[in-house]
Amino acid sequence: MSDLSATHQPAGPVLAIESSCDETACAILAPDGTCLAQRVVSQDGHADFGGVVPEIAARAHLALLPALVEATLADAGLATTDLAFIAASTGPGLIGGLIVGTSFAKGLALALNIPFVAVNHVEAHALTARLPGIVPDGAPFPYLLLLVSGGHCQCIAVEGVGQYRKLGGTIDDAAGEAFDKVAKMLGLGWPGGPALEKLAQMGNPDAIALPRPLLHRPGCDFSFSGLKTAIAQKLAPYGQAPLPHQFAADLAASFQQAVADVVADRINHALDMMPQARLLVAAGGVAANTTLRARLEDVAHKRGLRFAAPPLRLCTDNAVMVGWAALETWHESAERGLPAPNNTTLRPRPRWPLEDMAQRFEPDQASA
Repeated sequence: MSDLSATHQPAGPVLAIESSCDETACAILAPDGTCLAQRVVSQDGHADFGGVVPEIAARAHLALLPALVEATLADAGLATTDLAFIAASTGPGLIGGLIVGTSFAKGLALALNIPFVAVNHVEAHALTARLPGIVPDGAPFPYLLLLVSGGHCQCIAVEGVGQYRKLGGTIDDAAGEAFDKVAKMLGLGWPGGPALEKLAQMGNPDAIALPRPLLHRPGCDFSFSGLKTAIAQKLAPYGQAPLPHQFAADLAASFQQAVADVVADRINHALDMMPQARLLVAAGGVAANTTLRARLEDVAHKRGLRFAAPPLRLCTDNAVMVGWAALETWHESAERGLPAPNNTTLRPRPRWPLEDMAQRFEPDQASA
């Protein structure tokens, strides 16, 4: 179940920081995981470049974070001296933003003489379904996670805290990246996912024939570059001329449907590889897409599984999931009789495979 036993909870609330991409976020969680306050700032300054510019993102985190932490503490009616520990996303992600968030969190933790807990951003997404109240009756291990975002598209067997098996992933573009690039081709700007979904609502998903990359192939890897190329070919005859609105809407709807078909097929294969799963979880920014959610829910229903996806505000990057992952790590360390985690020597890393997470619970790594 998702509940953290009272005997293994920290002595006070937790401050969590997320800065792995272009969202600057803070949250404060009670020892049982209840969210006491949270704030998220979606950075300006990237749209003109058609995507996230790492240097702009890092500078924005540096400018926003101190006041954002102060405001979040005020929202919760707490002072820094009330905190039991501080957590931050330490990887994977854009290294500049990770350095800013991690350094701020470490510095504050050292000043307060409390632990700092490093959080794997992907693990935070993986454990979000276990937050209190997200899934009725909780989300016990094991379950299958589909992580779909701008930077990730993976099927992950979640078998416990720190116990993950990657069953498949994208061999080229992530799903969110494909949405953004197709939206840009359609002249929808950035970020493109929500705009493309809105346009698709006015289109016919069966109007334009598009490929379904890797459909029915063994395994559960993904590929979206061929689908993106097919969209470019459909648009080529128009050159620089404005697109007819209905054609653009039909193309958006047909693209969205193709992605949903591919993902549903890949998830069925992943479930064949993980027959012990009784729950299918979708997380990440693209999990907010209503068409994709509906297809995944249908797959789960047909296979006799429960389906869960976090509320839309917890699909995109946020600090609530970071704080929860830290609490799960704290709890698991106590369950194993290990010291409370304190990762002040751990450096931010742009890549941090989930397979490495089990090392945290080896005795010689518990306080590294």
